[in-house]
Amino acid sequence: MARYQGKLSGPLLDRIDLHVEVPALPADELLTAPAGESTEAIRARSTAARERALVRQGKPNQALQGKEIDLHAGLDDAASRFLHLAAARLGWSARSTHRVLKVARTVADLAGSAHAQVEHVAEAVQYRRGLVAHQAAA
Repeated sequence: MARYQGKLSGPLLDRIDLHVEVPALPADELLTAPAGESTEAIRARSTAARERALVRQGKPNQALQGKEIDLHAGLDDAASRFLHLAAARLGWSARSTHRVLKVARTVADLAGSAHAQVEHVAEAVQYRRGLVAHQAAA
């Protein structure tokens, strides 16, 4: 994957919202792992989160643009400070920061939270940081 990321431009990579690295597991560990959450439970939570977004703003979080993102992100004060600090330390563009806001809003919706809190923003930042780490290594 790393060799392909080096061929992608920064502006294109900047448009990727989530970067999740999944390490390979030995077969015996994979086969003996406990069952995870059911597909039905995940589907129900995802559907409920999407409905919350549609009721709140009339469109899914990923479709928010410009000022709509700031309006509907619903960051509490601590989450806002955390995001500003992370964006400054990581040298993010406005586009990157807005993309993290949309992901944080989605994480909050999945948790059933009316406001995006620090833990929601931190999770969204981690998804973006994985991408930044690969860009730096390339």
